[in-house]
Amino acid sequence: MARSDFIMEVRGYLVNPAEKRLRAPWRIGLWILLAGFGSVVLTLLFTVVPAPTGETGLAAAVYALAELGWGFLAMGVAGLGFGYLLDRRTMADFGLGLDAQWWRDAGFGVALGLGLPTVVLAVELAVGWTAVTAVLPATTGGTFGLGSTGAVVGLALLIPFFVVQATVEEILVRGYLLTNLAEGAAGAVGKTVSTVAATVLTGALFGVLHWTNPSATLLSVTNITLYGFLLGACYVLTDRLGVACGFHVAWNYTLSLWDFPVSGLDTGIALVGTESTGPELITGGAFGPEGGLIALPLLALGAGALYWWVRREYGRVEILDSIAVPDLRIATRGGE
Repeated sequence: MARSDFIMEVRGYLVNPAEKRLRAPWRIGLWILLAGFGSVVLTLLFTVVPAPTGETGLAAAVYALAELGWGFLAMGVAGLGFGYLLDRRTMADFGLGLDAQWWRDAGFGVALGLGLPTVVLAVELAVGWTAVTAVLPATTGGTFGLGSTGAVVGLALLIPFFVVQATVEEILVRGYLLTNLAEGAAGAVGKTVSTVAATVLTGALFGVLHWTNPSATLLSVTNITLYGFLLGACYVLTDRLGVACGFHVAWNYTLSLWDFPVSGLDTGIALVGTESTGPELITGGAFGPEGGLIALPLLALGAGALYWWVRREYGRVEILDSIAVPDLRIATRGGE
């Protein structure tokens, strides 16, 4: 074999010649390195912002929340930016085609995210597992230190934070990783199977990423993995991240409204103060509803609502092959 032939053969394993970009495994690996480095650099930029002198109060709370939110924003900017350059995809191919249907989906996701935790509150109040203790409570503790701002201001500050945090997670886990995994394996197992496998893998990753949260248990990780499957379904049934982003943002925020822990994190503020007295195996205890058995029927309710919405808006409920077919910013379309 001539030297040039050998080089071309090796190059063929690394680069898709028709698409003129790295193949999926190399793209994902390089993306992890570049996005990780980029997010660290961007996160460090926040250190130039002077911290307020006091440990409590509005300025301190805003600074602490902005610092944490900036970390998520840095991951999102670096991850999406390097993904855009490496993948050469359109933004719509990351699930971010912000057309009218995308925003309709997002509105449904918000309604679902508001509704399901409210169902938890209603059920637990009805059976005596939760009691209402106050209106607009604010404590000095809490993960984000928002109690010193007062409940109204603190709840307002939580909105942009959860919008950034939840949206970034959806873009990175579903929009980038799920898309690339589905495309990369499509040639070997077919588009539908690869998309299902990518949904399962990214759902499991979503669960594992919450393993280090306070009060996490095997049940909480399992539940969040299952919710990761639901969020993945929101994407692969619509080819848009609208439902997943809206649902994720509103779910986290509504848990805070009803004074439930958000994946083990206590915001320190609420619209209605509640105290859980029911069995922790069911209610989730200090981890919140995601850590208890109550999350399972709620999951089924959410899946049913998603089925109804997709059938209503899209006319069919099926895994879309388009998830595994790249829509590139070059003339050529093709698989891996």
